[in-house]
Amino acid sequence: VQLQASGGGLVQAGDSLRLSCAASGRTFDSYSVGWFRQAPGKARERVAVISWGGGSTYYEDPVRGRFTISRDNAKNTVYLQMNSLKPEDTAVYYCAADLRPLLGIPTAAIGSWGQGTQVTVSS
Repeated sequence: VQLQASGGGLVQAGDSLRLSCAASGRTFDSYSVGWFRQAPGKARERVAVISWGGGSTYYEDPVRGRFTISRDNAKNTVYLQMNSLKPEDTAVYYCAADLRPLLGIPTAAIGSWGQGTQVTVSS
């Protein structure tokens, strides 16, 4: 599956953004999808994951309660709604997908990645 992330931008602390991850391929609803981010000088980190059917979600502690991951399989799209943004959320955000559950495999082993979208939060 091929992925394309979009929706990033420059916002102020406390603002909201919604990222989208559009996928090609007729089997997208078989894939577990996640959002990851990488800040300058830091390693890529997982942000949130959603199961193939959307019934199960997972969030890392720094974003839990502020971010919401969702998917619309009819549109082959996964979303990341980001509220109450903080300067420390500044990073390039990537979506990724795999037929295996993302929580069960190393990040480096995930099969498909989007190109990334920049999110910058000013204080």
